[in-house]
Order: sequence, then structure tokens, then C-alpha cells
Amino acid sequence: MPQWVYLLLLFIAFSVIGYLIIKQVPNLLHTPLMSGMNALSGITLLGALLITDLLVRNNQILLSYLFGGLAVILAMINIVGGFCVTERMLKKFKKGDNK
Repeated sequence: MPQWVYLLLLFIAFSVIGYLIIKQVPNLLHTPLMSGMNALSGITLLGALLITDLLVRNNQILLSYLFGGLAVILAMINIVGGFCVTERMLKKFKKGDNK
């Protein structure tokens, strides 16, 4: 099997595992855990860049741009979303105007 098939299978497997793990977390814990998850999303971003580099070195330019770009975009959405949710959560604990 080509190497990109293994990478695609890993991506699918870890996506399903991640979804199943997050699904088990109670709703009350989702917001506080977002700040900690930002660090993990940063690691995901580094992993996406490493996989992209691996594919480029193996002359699979189109796949590297497709999968690497998708992974970077999704990780960045997760990081920015995590910071937004954390900021919103912290505003609830401030005294005064909560706009």
C-alpha cells in the first residue's frame, strides 16, 4: 500500500478516537477543558506540519498540500475557537458589565 493510504487511515482512526473520547466528557467540563485543549491543538498543528514535510520529501506534493493544509486549517480553527470560548468563560467571572 502507498504511504498516503496509511496516513489517511491514521487520520481517520485518530479522528474517530478523538470524537469518542470528547463525547464522554460531561457538558459542564467542556468549557474549562478548552484552555487545556489549546495546548494539544498546538501539538496537532506541529504534527500536521511534520506530516506535510514528510509528504513533500516523498514527492507527493499534491497530497501534502491537500492533507497538510486541511490539518493546519482545522487545528487553527480549534485553537482560535478554544481561545474565544475561554475568553467568554473568563468574562463571566468578572464583576460589573458582562457584555
